[in-house]
Amino acid sequence: MATPDALSQKQAARGMLQPTVKSHLAYTLLSGLAIMLMLSGLRLALLMYNREMIGDTPTSTFVEAFANGLRFDLRLVVYLLIPLLLAVLSARVMRWRGLFRAWLTVVSSVVLLCGLMEMDFYREFHQRLNGLVFQYVKEDPKTVLSMIWYGYPVVRYLLAWVFVTWLLSLVFKGFDRLTRPRVATAAGVGKPVAPWYARVGVFVVILLIAVVAARGTLRQGPPLRWGDAYTTDSNFANQLGLNGSLTLIAAAKSRMSEDRDNIWKATLPQDEAQSAVRNMLLTPHDTLVDSDTAAVRRNFQPPQANTLPIKNVVVILMESFAGHSVGALGAEGSITPYFDKLAQEGLLFDHFFSSGTHTHQGMFATMGCFPNLPGFEYLMQTPEGSHKLSGLPEMLSAARGYDDVYVYNGDFAWDNQSGFFSNQGMTTFIGRNDFVNPVFSDPTWGVSDQDMFDRGNEELAKRGAAGKPFYALLQTLSNHVPYALPANLPVDKVTGRGSLDLHLTAMRYSDWALGQFFEKARKEPYFKETLFIVLGDHGFGNQKQITEMDLGRFNVPLLLVGPGIQEKFGKVNHTVGSQPDVVPTIMGRLGGASQHQCWGRDLLNLPAGDPGFAVIKPSGSEQTVAIIKGDRILVEPRDMDTRLYRYQLGREFDAQLIPDTDANAADVPQLRAKLDSFIQTATKSLLDNTAGAVESKQE
Repeated sequence: MATPDALSQKQAARGMLQPTVKSHLAYTLLSGLAIMLMLSGLRLALLMYNREMIGDTPTSTFVEAFANGLRFDLRLVVYLLIPLLLAVLSARVMRWRGLFRAWLTVVSSVVLLCGLMEMDFYREFHQRLNGLVFQYVKEDPKTVLSMIWYGYPVVRYLLAWVFVTWLLSLVFKGFDRLTRPRVATAAGVGKPVAPWYARVGVFVVILLIAVVAARGTLRQGPPLRWGDAYTTDSNFANQLGLNGSLTLIAAAKSRMSEDRDNIWKATLPQDEAQSAVRNMLLTPHDTLVDSDTAAVRRNFQPPQANTLPIKNVVVILMESFAGHSVGALGAEGSITPYFDKLAQEGLLFDHFFSSGTHTHQGMFATMGCFPNLPGFEYLMQTPEGSHKLSGLPEMLSAARGYDDVYVYNGDFAWDNQSGFFSNQGMTTFIGRNDFVNPVFSDPTWGVSDQDMFDRGNEELAKRGAAGKPFYALLQTLSNHVPYALPANLPVDKVTGRGSLDLHLTAMRYSDWALGQFFEKARKEPYFKETLFIVLGDHGFGNQKQITEMDLGRFNVPLLLVGPGIQEKFGKVNHTVGSQPDVVPTIMGRLGGASQHQCWGRDLLNLPAGDPGFAVIKPSGSEQTVAIIKGDRILVEPRDMDTRLYRYQLGREFDAQLIPDTDANAADVPQLRAKLDSFIQTATKSLLDNTAGAVESKQE
């Protein structure tokens, strides 16, 4: 006859012993600790994978970041343990250990996968997982999967994911065995379970503890917010303190919200906000029209003395052309020698910024002269993207009868480019399927930059020979993940820059292709009567993250090359500007009266002493925005106080927080009012469909 101990062991092995409240709580606690350790391990892995960004930041800063991270991790763990916490109420449910093990393994595996995804996501975007994930998933799956497969170590990540998931399953199984009762009762079913009223009492205590842990704070008011991780002077450390799974969940909630709560909410009286914006945008050369229905619709008459003898306009939008790596802006390493040489014959704006951190924003901000707004980062794919804007197509195609052409390496279905620009007035699109025998074509994006530029020059020469004035948009793409380049590179590969080597090699190749384009264009008759505008669609992060807005991802060069440009305006201009300023600046060089509603200004016809301004916002669903004026940037996040910095570009790329005691801090209320007014008024104009150069028929 079997002994009681032997009987209990057999019953335990068969899963017959009834877990007690004590054993169930022990299993829950150990499982939670295991997930916490996994999350801390993922945070450490993220730190080490991006260790180039540590710089001279002291170890104590990262210790503080990890301490902050524990609060965010604990919040996530509470969410994952909810089924186990609820099980305390039912003696029968507590016996479902197999189901709990499966649940914990699956959700931990999903969190693990998010953590592995973040390794390269953060390296690329300097942000934890956010709405960009859903935006990419929404796009063409074939292209996205190709980009991921060729651009990142997918197999390595998948193997790590499978292996660690297997280890987690063993850990949860081990905790199950460790915490099961070991002594059988006379009935052979283990220790008796506490009565229902005792379990209810225990559950109430657990619930209170879980609520406090999930809130992440004992303060009154809102629970733990992402701004609570920003406790150090290092933006990298502050980002480390966050939890990528939680930021992704927040982005999903925002994206699926029926009331679109990521759209900027009005905080100022509309008359006051509109008046402030008009003061920001109107110059002595502007005359307001339709003031009752449109915010900043105006007639623009540039002075004849500041025009150029040009007929055609060519905008060249360079993929990821970050200012911090451009030699003409002070960078070392000879990454952009052709652009640097070109800058010697043109006018270079060295305090210029992209409106966003995604090509999508660079396109509509540059060609449509409309700002990047919270809730409309992917404007070209929203219903509001069908509204007419005051862009170059409207002002040249519709108003002046210009011919047009848009040449691009890739597929115009991406980002709804063909739909958006066709609606705005462009008619001719040359994309990846229109190239014959290209030098190089990769399976993700399309042909190489040299192929795009060669075809671009052919199209421009053809239009120049026809005699009709034209404008064109040439857009590069090779300097994008997966950085697929020709096998026989015409430039030396970049080395010694760590994780940036491949990115900077692609940038050097794009620069070379740009140089070859200009060498060929100079031989064409159209060249001497054309204004070329070369700028980056956005930058990219390097080892130094400057302010919460990471200026390395926004600072790009703007170069104007055309007849008589240096004679009238010099070689370098320090005025602050952004992509919505491009179209007004073009129209100022063409001359003649025009009506528009651009959310930028002619940077070469500003009043004396005006330092210019730029309003910027990163991709993703977060509402953080900033305004740059002169050498200062005011950053306004959604869930934390505004911060004012003094920044410096070029070789000594840096920013310093201006303390409240500094005399310059007195400008904070004024800058914030300008920023809030700008975002609020532009958002209302877009939603009301009153943002066009002329009154919309849909109004």
